[in-house]
Amino acid sequence: MNWLTNVVRPKIRNILRRETPENLWIKCPDSGQLVFYKDVESNQFVIPGSNYHMRMGAMARLKSIFDNETWFDVALPEVTADPLKFRDERKYADRIKDARAKTGLNDAIKAGYGKLEGTAVVIAVQDFDFMGGSLGMAAGEAIVRGLELALEKKSPFIVFAASGGARMQEGILSLMQMPRTTVGVQLMREAKLPYIVVLTNPTTGGVTASYAMLGDVQIAEPGALIGFAGARVIEQTIREKLPDGFQRAEYLKDHGMVDMVVHRHDMRATLARLCRLLTKAPAVEVASKPALQADIPAPAASGAELAPAAPHA
Repeated sequence: MNWLTNVVRPKIRNILRRETPENLWIKCPDSGQLVFYKDVESNQFVIPGSNYHMRMGAMARLKSIFDNETWFDVALPEVTADPLKFRDERKYADRIKDARAKTGLNDAIKAGYGKLEGTAVVIAVQDFDFMGGSLGMAAGEAIVRGLELALEKKSPFIVFAASGGARMQEGILSLMQMPRTTVGVQLMREAKLPYIVVLTNPTTGGVTASYAMLGDVQIAEPGALIGFAGARVIEQTIREKLPDGFQRAEYLKDHGMVDMVVHRHDMRATLARLCRLLTKAPAVEVASKPALQADIPAPAASGAELAPAAPHA
C-alpha cells in the first residue's frame, strides 16, 4: 500500500472538492445555451436568450397566477391508490410513491381557489413531472372537484394541461375519467361560467381527447406540443410526410385549433382579462393586500386547505 497515493491524495481531493447542485445550470433544448438555474426560475422558467418555455411545476404555476401567490388548496376525495394491483417492471404503488416524493404532490393535478386580479377563480394545474401528468382516477377527481367548486362559487375555471395521456396502470378506470370530466365541463357551460384551457408542452392522448379541447377559450404556450397520437404514428398511418411544425402551438393556431398563443410573461394578464370579459366584471386595481371578499376567507399561507371535498355521484 502506497501511503502517499492511496491516503494523502484522496484526502486532498476531498478538501478541494466543492459540492455543487445538479441543477445549477440548465441547457436550453432549443439553442443548447447553458443558463444559470436561478435566472431561469426568476424568469418563470423561460430561457432568457431563446425564449424557450421550459416545463413549469404545479406550485410554481399557481404562484405565478394567483394574487400575492396566495390561494386555498381544493381538498380532493380519496381514491384507491392501486385499484388493479398493477405491476410491470415495478409495482404501480412504488411508482406512485416515488412520484410523490419527487414532486411533493399527491397526484398529477393540483387545484386551488383564490383571486386573479381581484376575480375569484378556480385553477387546476397538471404537473408533467408526476408520471408524465397522466390522467388517472385521482387526477380525474381533481378536475371534477375543481369544476364542482367553480359551479358552487359561480367562478371561472382555468386548467393548465400537460400530459402524456391516460394512465395505463389504471386501465379502463383511467379512460372513464374522460367522459366524467366532459360532463363536468358541460355543467359549466349550462351554468354559463367560463371554462378556459391553457395547453402547455406537451398535451397529448386522452387529455387532449377530453377536457383539454373543450374550453370556451383555447390558449397555448409558444412551441407547445399538442395532439392525440404522435407524429410518427400519424405518418405511418397515412403514409405521408407531415408538414414542419405539425402539432405545435403556432401551427394549430394558424389552422383554427387554438384561439391564441400567449407568452408565459403575458399569461396572467391575459387570463385576468378573459375572466373579466366572460363574466362581465369590472376591472379591479389589485393592491399589495387586496380587500377580502366574503366567500374567500383570509388564508394563513399559500396553499392553505379550503374545505373537505363534497361527495358526488
